[in-house]
Amino acid sequence: ATGEDVTMNVCTIEEIPLRLRCDEAPSIIEIRGEIFIAKADFAALNRDQLTNDAKIFANPRNAAAGSLRQLNPKITASRPLSSYSYAIGYIEGKSLPTTHFGVLRYLGGIGMPVSPESRVVGGVDECFDYFQHLGDRRQELEYEIDGAVFKINNLSDQERLGNVAKAPRWSIAYKFPPEEATTVITAIDVQVGRTGQLTPVARLEPVVVGGVTITNATLHNKDEIRRKDVRVGDTVVVRRAGDVIPEVVSVIIKKRPADSSEFSMPDCIPDQALTQRIRATIHFASRRAMDIDGLGSKVIEQLCRTGLVEDPADLYALKIEQLLGLDRLAEKSAQNLLATLEHSKQTTLPRFLYALGIREVGETTAANIAAALQTIEAIGDAETEDLIKIPDVGPIVAASIRDFFEVEENVELIRRLVANGVCWETIEAPSKKNTAFNGRTIVMSGALLSMTRDEAREKLVERGAKVTSSVSRNTDIVVVGAGARSKVDKATTLGVETIDEARFIELLG
Repeated sequence: ATGEDVTMNVCTIEEIPLRLRCDEAPSIIEIRGEIFIAKADFAALNRDQLTNDAKIFANPRNAAAGSLRQLNPKITASRPLSSYSYAIGYIEGKSLPTTHFGVLRYLGGIGMPVSPESRVVGGVDECFDYFQHLGDRRQELEYEIDGAVFKINNLSDQERLGNVAKAPRWSIAYKFPPEEATTVITAIDVQVGRTGQLTPVARLEPVVVGGVTITNATLHNKDEIRRKDVRVGDTVVVRRAGDVIPEVVSVIIKKRPADSSEFSMPDCIPDQALTQRIRATIHFASRRAMDIDGLGSKVIEQLCRTGLVEDPADLYALKIEQLLGLDRLAEKSAQNLLATLEHSKQTTLPRFLYALGIREVGETTAANIAAALQTIEAIGDAETEDLIKIPDVGPIVAASIRDFFEVEENVELIRRLVANGVCWETIEAPSKKNTAFNGRTIVMSGALLSMTRDEAREKLVERGAKVTSSVSRNTDIVVVGAGARSKVDKATTLGVETIDEARFIELLG
């Protein structure tokens, strides 16, 4: 999958130089950063919107994101965007400094904007002192922040610590206490998720929290409602958890209406099956699942409500004349969607397994299960005790998998998807392969040019390798990409074999 190309829009931000200010520039450099709108600039932008009878923006974050995604760079250029750089993702033709703070100074030296709030601190006490200091100055800053990120300064230590599935082990975010406000619950609705789970949602009298108008807040489940004793008509304290997700903190009992009654969570809701189908299909088509680009939630909802799609397998039986009957879907868009659907049929077993929406089975778990069992038939036939032996699979996950495959409708869905052309390359059992990686422990270091680290890890696991993040005496091979540092030194010290990217690709076959 690929994201949106916003290069031309970024070029309109005055703070970002079009040429680096240095005599000897690296041949390639990937700079990572944040784009934002300062508080004063945001107020001025909304004044201009009002003057021009245009819709005002809810908050600086949404305004910045929307401005950056404009199709017309002239519109982006008219918005007061600012930027701070915070890291180098990849570099060629230049040695990196040895510390993160050194990288920030280097970025500032070549003309990239960096935050003046960055500091080097030593020890936990200094971290908390700085966090308190930053919190005291939060309102004085020119832009909105919700906390601070603490990072290990030494880049070699960062590499040695590595990453988990979605986050580095060498940094941690500390959030400021969320802003709170009081409002009244006008109703409690119940929504259904893709797995059929019911979630109660409080409808609120509009209230501004952290610069955002909140009208809904999740109540999580019936146990949470009972614990907080939340009722319709209650005056409640609300906040945005992590400054993002609205939630009800507590009830102000003394303001409760005299005629209030406890909320009773229903066992089912009207259109529950329809809503579940819609959400399951949205998940199936999502970027990390089948990656059906152009099949958005609005189109899926129409397809499900009109009865054209009863389950994801029906997507691959759609005809252009059926699509042309949908709102806002012209002939060209319909043709593009059919082409995307056809392209998505060629997938991988981990993606397909994740797309099925089995409760508790995320991307990493799906990849581990696929690598261990190799076929969808073997996964469906696996007993609980066999599943538990797979990394990242415990009793709860194993039970969810067994429950899913014991429902005939789910098995029939898989049959129909395959019959409609969905396929993936067969994962050969590692023990039957003549592979240099089978049964060996591999460590990746640096960036690869031919594929992402996740893709490389997936290929290694398919070939029977165990991929770890740190070099030890148990490591068999270290794959050396661009920018590799400490892991290579440690491998040399321990006598561990190292191979470059060209050799890695050759051994992959």
